Amino acid sequence: MTLVTLRKKLGALALALCIASIGSAALAQNFPTKPVTLIVPWPAGGSTDTTLRAIAEVAGKHLGQPIVVENKSGGAGSVGPATMAASAKPDGYTVAQIPISVFRMPLMQQTSWDAEKDFTYIVHLTGYTFGVVTSADGPFKTWKDVVEFAKANPGKVTYASPGAGTSLHTGMEQIAAREGIKMTQVPFKGGAEMNAAVLGKHTTLSIDSTGWRPLVDAGKLRLLMLWTADRSPNYPDVPTLKELGHPFVFDSPWGIAGPKGIDPKIVKILHDAFKKAMDDPSVKETLAKFDMVPNYKNTDDYNAFVREFIASERKVIDSLGLGKKG
Repeated sequence: MTLVTLRKKLGALALALCIASIGSAALAQNFPTKPVTLIVPWPAGGSTDTTLRAIAEVAGKHLGQPIVVENKSGGAGSVGPATMAASAKPDGYTVAQIPISVFRMPLMQQTSWDAEKDFTYIVHLTGYTFGVVTSADGPFKTWKDVVEFAKANPGKVTYASPGAGTSLHTGMEQIAAREGIKMTQVPFKGGAEMNAAVLGKHTTLSIDSTGWRPLVDAGKLRLLMLWTADRSPNYPDVPTLKELGHPFVFDSPWGIAGPKGIDPKIVKILHDAFKKAMDDPSVKETLAKFDMVPNYKNTDDYNAFVREFIASERKVIDSLGLGKKG
């Protein structure tokens, strides 16, 4: 290859890179020019789905394009984000809610994604109010009743959860370990199935976010305890985990992310739209309805949170003997 030929090739390469850079900048500047898809990794109708639809409606107005919700449940909330990470283009037009299970599952089993490398974290939004419920006409009036029965009948207390690896599963196992009891997890796809299971006494308990609220308010389910830092103003007579002797607060905070490699300019546009949505009175009203406390983190803080959470959760998973083998 002659020096002249080499110079021509290098010049062509530089021109191509320049054009690509200009094209990328133009795409970021004009984003969005079409609807954005928001993957909700839970069944339609639950507290997460309802809340995210409210957020998406307002955020879409700030984007100038609608945000279309797509339910893709399964895998304790991991199937939707994993599918996005594997197949979606990093152009900002596909994002997903990121439940804590996305960080936890790779610590428990082989997964197709790396939580620290395969996502572009955009904005952290809120978390859940978790509570343990049982049938209102069942034998358990308090959590103490459950513990006493479980000690006398090891393994016979069953609890519905959204699946292995969720905060509800690992949280319940930590509580059981401290109480010196053994309970049996029964996984379901979402809150509607879990409510039906505990109402029909197919499981002794159900542990979920406030999708149980209408049934508790109607007197069909009994709320035994909450996993919040303080008592809920909606249920001032229900004790927290701390009041029951456990040094835990479980709220499974969550945010929004896309596949890895999204242009930072597009990330900022998405971040700003979701942040503005969280400040909207209609969204605040929906959050309050499901006892979700706003927990905003910007993009940098969200990335730091992910790293810190994975490091701390690895210790918890190992202590419960749930870590992946090999």
